[in-house]
Amino acid sequence: MGMFDLEEQFTFYGAYHNNPINIALHMVFVWPILFTALLLLNFTPPLFAQSPVHLLGQSFLVLNYGFLCTVIYALYYVSLDKKAGSLAAFMCFLCWAGSSALGHRLGFSLGWKVVLASQLLCWTGQFIGHGVFEKRAPALLDNLAQAFLMAPFFVLLEALQYAFDYEPCPGFHARVQAKVDAEIRAWKESKKKKNS
Repeated sequence: MGMFDLEEQFTFYGAYHNNPINIALHMVFVWPILFTALLLLNFTPPLFAQSPVHLLGQSFLVLNYGFLCTVIYALYYVSLDKKAGSLAAFMCFLCWAGSSALGHRLGFSLGWKVVLASQLLCWTGQFIGHGVFEKRAPALLDNLAQAFLMAPFFVLLEALQYAFDYEPCPGFHARVQAKVDAEIRAWKESKKKKNS
């Protein structure tokens, strides 16, 4: 699978997220998972000696692993689609700045508890979406890295398509949906063969 082929990536992810309720649950829970992961990474040491960024009289933005993760996600999203990717990159940087500010305010002793509670809630919601509504195991069981990297962008593209009928290129959603339907049919046939 080409990591920089948006159609392939979206097809893979879409094959595991085709039920509207499961998609809605992911729209609610995916970005908080990223936010709280960045909150935890806020407590990692700086990558550079003089890394605190001074903003509005505060120096809570530290160029650490949370920042590095944000840059990787942002560059990946922009490489997939310039318009939606730029919005996703902006949202990633907002999450990094917001989680850094929250981490600065909470401190590690309370911050990790907030991360744990949020992660448990969000992951539980997503597993319920897969088990009860999608009736299929999550994508992360087949491709962990792709699922973690693609999830925030996938739900953003879903929201943009739903709200504004956005497509990265003409015919994108029709082509992807046809491939998703074929993937789901193949999965159901495979599952039927295993059960018989």
